[in-house]
Amino acid sequence: MVHFPSKSPTLDDFLQLPETKPASEYIDNQIIQKPVPQGKNSAIRGELVSCINQTVKSQGIARAFLELRCTFGGRSTVPDVSVFVWDRIPRDENNEVANVFPLAPDWTIEILSPDQSQTKVTKNILHCLKYNTQLGWLIDPLEQSVFVYAPNQQLEVFENSEDKLPVPSFANELSLTVERLFAWLRE
Repeated sequence: MVHFPSKSPTLDDFLQLPETKPASEYIDNQIIQKPVPQGKNSAIRGELVSCINQTVKSQGIARAFLELRCTFGGRSTVPDVSVFVWDRIPRDENNEVANVFPLAPDWTIEILSPDQSQTKVTKNILHCLKYNTQLGWLIDPLEQSVFVYAPNQQLEVFENSEDKLPVPSFANELSLTVERLFAWLRE
């Protein structure tokens, strides 16, 4: 954590700092560095980004991003995977993907690391939902379960191998089961 001597850092203070590896996030006036991604986290998110993009990016529906900083609602977080509907992807003057994403993703996905607080990650997902994210996943590789958060709905947990994971409506062509998701750990 970075300390500011006389006062709590503001979001603007935080955004002026150089990026860290692993990424730091700004939550509740505190700067918190994410844990270093480990093998299970890295394997799942890499495959997941490819799988999502094969389904939605080629059709110009949406795009999945790996570790993208999203700054909105007084926070700046870096979900493991952020998915944005095509027409909401910020663009620069050349119509290229912008560097700054000042909005919540349409779908946020976090993969829990062994030394990461499930409570803190859950709070980030709930913050996204408050700002119109359509769906949030919290993947727990050790428990081989997926917690699914949707606005104004009860939390659902998927842990049976044949369970089909819910996806946002824009990605309804994506068919992914718990078994397929965690099979990426054995490949």
